[in-house]
Order: sequence, then C-alpha cells, then structure tokens
Amino acid sequence: MPCTARDAAAAVRRGADAMAEHRDELVELDRAIGDGDHGENMDRGFRAVVAQLDLADPPTPGAVLKLVATSLISSVGGASGPLFGTAFLRAASSAGEVEELDGATLAASLRAAVEGVVSRGKAEPEDKTMIDALLPAVRAAEERATSGADPAEVLAAAAEAATTGARSTVPLIARKGRASYLGDRSAGHLDPGARSVALLLAAFADVTGVE
Repeated sequence: MPCTARDAAAAVRRGADAMAEHRDELVELDRAIGDGDHGENMDRGFRAVVAQLDLADPPTPGAVLKLVATSLISSVGGASGPLFGTAFLRAASSAGEVEELDGATLAASLRAAVEGVVSRGKAEPEDKTMIDALLPAVRAAEERATSGADPAEVLAAAAEAATTGARSTVPLIARKGRASYLGDRSAGHLDPGARSVALLLAAFADVTGVE
C-alpha cells in the first residue's frame, strides 16, 4: 500500500505522541551528556507540528514533510531544530509533489534526509549522534526497497535498524556536540538524538496504513 498525505500526517501525529510519551526519558538521556533540554525541545517541536497540521491540509506526503520541517526549525532551539528540520526538509524535497510514496521513493526520501543531516552537522558514523541511528535505518530501507517492498515494510526495516543503531551509541565516545566536551565520560550513555530518531521511525512504522 502506498503512503498518501493522510498516511504521512497520521504518522507524524504518532511521532508527536512518541515524543510526548518519551519526553522525560529524552530529558534524562540528554542531562547525562548534554544540557538536558532535548526531550523538552522535541516535545515542544512536535506539538507545534501538530498545531500546524490542525490548521492545514497538506495535499501530498512531501507537503506534510515540509510542514514538519518548517515547524521544527521555527520552534525548536539548540541543535535539534536545525538538524531534524533539515532532515525533514530534504526528505520533503526528495518526495516532491507526488501524491503517493512507494517503497522506493520513501527510501530515497530517507536517504535525502540523512545526507541533509550530514551536510548540516558534519557528523560521521560512530561520532555518537543521530547519524548512528539514521544511517543504518536508511541502509535497511534501501535494501528492502530494492526488493520491491512497500512503505510499511520499508519503514519497519528502517525502525528496527534505527533502534539497533541507537543502542550502538552507548559505548561510543562523543566526537560532536556538547557531549564531546565530556571526552571519555560520554561513553556508557545512549545518545538522545539517536534515540529520538529510533522513536520517530518506530512511531511512523506503527501507524495503520503505513505499517
């Protein structure tokens, strides 16, 4: 089943629910290696996204993704707004104006998202950032898409890989962002940005019509 604008909006709303449900967890993760505001920022940002969705009726999946991007960039402080906003903006640009996304176009949008984040944040794998969840997710999505998988299967594969990728950040020493100031003390902690990526993709995959 292809992914329509309605499906994309429902997935984003479920992502907002996930950010609210895990706000305190993300706060604690960021408090350990950052400034402790990641959970609040992500929750506030996605509440702003939902408020905009309540006022608008984006006609395409790409338009939904662009709305998410602009809302996050305008409402989220710190690094999270620009990075997550860039991810959604690049995904929106990749999706274009098509009315439905199939597995291949969804995977391509995810690839555009990770390339945007890398370009903006200059992070590499094992820097202990959201890239450590997002890049494995993209690779898993592309692998499923090449076999003809639909968006539900592509998202499921991406979500599973993102969860594994996020967990892989625990032993890493941060090389980017505020966490890098801690040096060796950053090891032993789950990166909050990577955790947010995993939570969002799991939420997107969980929505009826997109799972």
